[in-house]
Amino acid sequence: MTETHTYDVAIEWTGNLGSGTDGYRSFSRAHEVLASGKAPIAASSDPAFRGDPSRWNPEELLVASVAQCHMLWYLHLCAVGGVSVVDYEDRAHGVMTMDADGGGGQITEVVLRPEVTVAEASMVDKARALHGEVHSVCFIARSVNFPIRHEPLIRVQ
Repeated sequence: MTETHTYDVAIEWTGNLGSGTDGYRSFSRAHEVLASGKAPIAASSDPAFRGDPSRWNPEELLVASVAQCHMLWYLHLCAVGGVSVVDYEDRAHGVMTMDADGGGGQITEVVLRPEVTVAEASMVDKARALHGEVHSVCFIARSVNFPIRHEPLIRVQ
C-alpha cells in the first residue's frame, strides 16, 4: 500500500476595503495563511502587483519551501552520513520571469546559498557533496519544474 500524507491550509482574504473588488485598485491583496493549531502567516501579493511589502507573498513562500526542504533533508543526510553540522543558514534567491505578453510568469530558478559549519575539517568534502544528493529526495525539489542550484559554503567550527 502506498503511503500518503496530506496538508490542509486555509487562505482567508482580509483585504476588503469596503467595496470588495469593484475595481482593480479598490481592494487590498492582504490575506492570511492558516493551518489548524498554527500561528497565521500574514501574506499579500508581491509589491509589484499592488501587494503589501511588509507581508509574505506566494513567491517568497515558494522559495522558502524549497530552502526549508533542502535544509531538512541535508541535515538528515549529514546525520546518517557521519557529518556533524553545528550551524546552518541559507540565503535563498528565486527568480520569476514574466511572460512576454505580460499576462503571467513563472519561477524560473532558485539558488540556494547554504552556509554550513561542520565540527571537523575531515567532514568538509562530504558536507559539500551531500548538497548534490538532496535534490533526489527533497519532496519540494522533486515537485517543481524549475532548476534549483546550490552554492554551498562549508566552514569548520
